Amino acid sequence: MPRVHGRNGRNAELGLLALAMVIVALYGAIVETNLLDKITPTFWVPAVLLSILFLGLHLVVRFTAAHADPVLIPAVALINGLGVGFLRRLDISDALKLKQPVPGIFSGIGGRQLAWTLAALILAAILLLIVRDHKSVSRYAYTLGLVGIVLVMIPAVLPASLSEVNGAKLWIKVGGFSIQPGEFAKLALVSFFAFYLVRKREVLSLASRRFLGIDFPRGRDLGPVVTVWMLSLLVLVFEKDLGTALLYFGLFVVTLYVATERASWLIIGLVMFFGGVYVAYLLGASIGGPFANFYDRASIWLDPFAPEYVLNDGYQLVQGLLGLGTGGMFGTGPGAGSPRMVPEVQTDFIFSGMGEEIGLFGLSALLVAYLLIVERGLRAAILVRDSFGKLVAGGLAFTLGLQVFVILGGITGLIPLTGQTTPFLSAGGSSLMANWLLIGMLLRISDAARKPPAGGSGAQPGTKQPPVQLHGAMTEVIKP
Repeated sequence: MPRVHGRNGRNAELGLLALAMVIVALYGAIVETNLLDKITPTFWVPAVLLSILFLGLHLVVRFTAAHADPVLIPAVALINGLGVGFLRRLDISDALKLKQPVPGIFSGIGGRQLAWTLAALILAAILLLIVRDHKSVSRYAYTLGLVGIVLVMIPAVLPASLSEVNGAKLWIKVGGFSIQPGEFAKLALVSFFAFYLVRKREVLSLASRRFLGIDFPRGRDLGPVVTVWMLSLLVLVFEKDLGTALLYFGLFVVTLYVATERASWLIIGLVMFFGGVYVAYLLGASIGGPFANFYDRASIWLDPFAPEYVLNDGYQLVQGLLGLGTGGMFGTGPGAGSPRMVPEVQTDFIFSGMGEEIGLFGLSALLVAYLLIVERGLRAAILVRDSFGKLVAGGLAFTLGLQVFVILGGITGLIPLTGQTTPFLSAGGSSLMANWLLIGMLLRISDAARKPPAGGSGAQPGTKQPPVQLHGAMTEVIKP
């Protein structure tokens, strides 16, 4: 597949952005038709405002990362725009129930999400302006690792009144302001893991014995994995959230696998994590204490329709499942459902609320957009030539994909419910800003990966490139 460079790539990005915003505007028009039986003269305003914001980021990318992947921003913009549209749909339905006028564009949770989108895009633009070479981040790897661990552990040591929301201690709440530090921690930890594994890759690749055709590492090399495993279990127990624990541990193990190309690390990681989770469940059943919350969540997951759960702690999950079932294949139509039947539908369960109205087909399209972002991130990891960039891009792409899996698994009953937010869709500033920073870093790495070699414009389509020797699971012949 030929690479798209320079102006052509940015023009393609601009065209895809325009298409995404047209879809967002049509979504808003259908919502108003179903809720108000008419289309107001201002239905297009949110889409235009979002277009201006995304156009600003597009211009920054055009001048600071001209060779970056042209699909990333439009795909994220589509998801972000639909999220703003759905939150405004909730504002309108809430006003109708209270017999109040239709809220303004900048009011309610939809208006706040617009403001958070502006802040998130500014942060992404600042990252692109400051970080002109992704390899420069490696200079601060140990500092970022320390910052990441501190951000992860702060909610665990705070009183529940300052950190707990819906049973999970993931927040820092001061007055009317709240932030989820773990969202930013994952970015810092990815950079640290990548730097550490680049340095220790050769040692961690050594095998001590072969079992069932798989080379297993030496026992002395299990220290880093055991450390991160213990950290993830501490998160599970003291922050009461399976999703966050799985996210951090899964991120490290997959990055380790990419760096060493040893499938044994994946096996060891899975056995350690699920073994630890099972032990935590048994301890919750026997002694309770800090393990009680996880035991309760696992029990609700096993049978959410049980009489003792269905109208209490399992009510949210049950309503989410019923909402998805009501949507069926094609949904009731944007604005024609009853998403407010699901508590906290604007955050944890936004997939359920949207699924009721756009159905399985609509949710599948959303998931394809997420899949496209992850695929483009992995492509950048494959194409970039330095090991640090490979591990950072691969880790960031995997983090996004795993977060979506954890959320979808929770609301569909595949895994116990978590406190994670849906990237770019859910209401809230922490998740939106952190994930746009993630996209900014992927844009920077993809720019380095797709940039023609110095002194030339790169190979012409159809010509063969010599193989590039790269370490790890992403070793591949770079094709034009």
